[in-house]
Amino acid sequence: MSASVSLGSHRGAPGGVPRHLGWTLALLALAQLLYALDLNIVFVALPEIGRDLGFPGQTQQLVVSAYVVFAGGFLLFGGRAADLLGRRRMFVLALVLYAVSSLAGGLAPSREVIIAARAVQGIAGALLLPSTLSLINTLFEEGPKRNRALAVWGGAGASGLTIGALLGGVLTEHFGWPSVFYVNVPLGGLIALCALFVVPRDPARTARRTFDLPGSLSVTGGATLLVFALVEGPERGWDDSLVLGAFLLAVVLLVLFAVIEKRSADPLMPFRLFRNRSLTVGMLVTFLYMATFGVLPYFLTVLMQSVHGYSALQTGLGFLIPSLAIAAGTQLGERFVGRRGTRATLVIGFGIGVIGTVVLAFGFDADAGYGLLVPGLVVSGVGQGIVWTAMWIAASTGTAPQEQGVANGVASTALNIGNAIGLAVFTVVADIGTEGRAGEALKTATADGEFLVVLLTAAGMLVGLLVTLLLKHRPASAAAAASAPADEEPLAAR
Repeated sequence: MSASVSLGSHRGAPGGVPRHLGWTLALLALAQLLYALDLNIVFVALPEIGRDLGFPGQTQQLVVSAYVVFAGGFLLFGGRAADLLGRRRMFVLALVLYAVSSLAGGLAPSREVIIAARAVQGIAGALLLPSTLSLINTLFEEGPKRNRALAVWGGAGASGLTIGALLGGVLTEHFGWPSVFYVNVPLGGLIALCALFVVPRDPARTARRTFDLPGSLSVTGGATLLVFALVEGPERGWDDSLVLGAFLLAVVLLVLFAVIEKRSADPLMPFRLFRNRSLTVGMLVTFLYMATFGVLPYFLTVLMQSVHGYSALQTGLGFLIPSLAIAAGTQLGERFVGRRGTRATLVIGFGIGVIGTVVLAFGFDADAGYGLLVPGLVVSGVGQGIVWTAMWIAASTGTAPQEQGVANGVASTALNIGNAIGLAVFTVVADIGTEGRAGEALKTATADGEFLVVLLTAAGMLVGLLVTLLLKHRPASAAAAASAPADEEPLAAR
């Protein structure tokens, strides 16, 4: 029997489901806002961190890479932990870990300490994302209620992009870079405390299941090393012994993981999950999403700061328009899924994204102002938001409640690896033609390289559109039948 309950239910349920799940959703959305905020708030502070702690040249990127590597490596572990140890427990633990590691990052006296703090933040993120998603996917029944919940959650994430960029700029300019870490401490602590009263208790375990320690260790080590190699390859060089060694060991560990899972009586990642076409396509789409849409903020930051000379605050303000467009797109995505189905919605989202991103590319010009970026930022952002909501709906459809954590861990791992591969490939492309240049010539070469990269991300979105055609077609009549009544109270208002 499904563990899902309808929003606003006044009946008791296993696990102490509260009467008003609207408050639960608000808290889960706030946690996603914190997660998204933390991804972006550090970007604009990197130059200040580098100057204060003595990061030479490109090694400033280690502050970002440490987070990305450990977040990507521990996601499957986080998903399994949510399923076995309890979704609320892992949710609260992740938030506490976020708060403590953020405090350590703000107090960091050296490069080594801040990199370690960011690594722990990454682990916290890997525990937080699957637990949050699995809470949504088990508390809200599959269909319109879950779709609306995912749209609210996705909109909060898009808001985090805006708040992260803006807040990062304001805090860095007026209070110094440590403040971008300190802001997470009260937020994480408050959300964790409220979760003890608002999020339903974890149900008692009725079946004995193992953690699959060999599988957990092998996949976590393999995924972490793979992301490390992908992140460090552009910086160290693809022929660097450390990068090559990480690639080789990652392959060995991931092959070992596959062997372990095939023989395990209670595997960490049951391969039968991939018989669910919706999850498999959802995983591929999350990968392509982050390899295309997901890399654009990085190149926009480089354009605004390195080419146009924007300050941290100006860069933050520059992200306001695309973030609002993405937030609007997440809400459109939920409506389109209800009326047209998941496959059609993903096709629409990717189609809009392709058009908007091609238009956006023409704003990547050393002599162009911000105004030339705006049309592309708006259209591409709307497409991005539509895809974001629809891809999580696809990834969660058809999976049993007790396996939602690991299913979301799979999709989230694909998301992070897609981002790592996208950045690894596209930063190499963007740097072509910049070597040996300085001053205005370097700015022009940087903008030209990024122009090509943005066009290539549009081509990647087109691939994403084709992949979505693998989803089963859902007739319009079935989509309409699944939709909520027109006069039903909005989810966020309950």
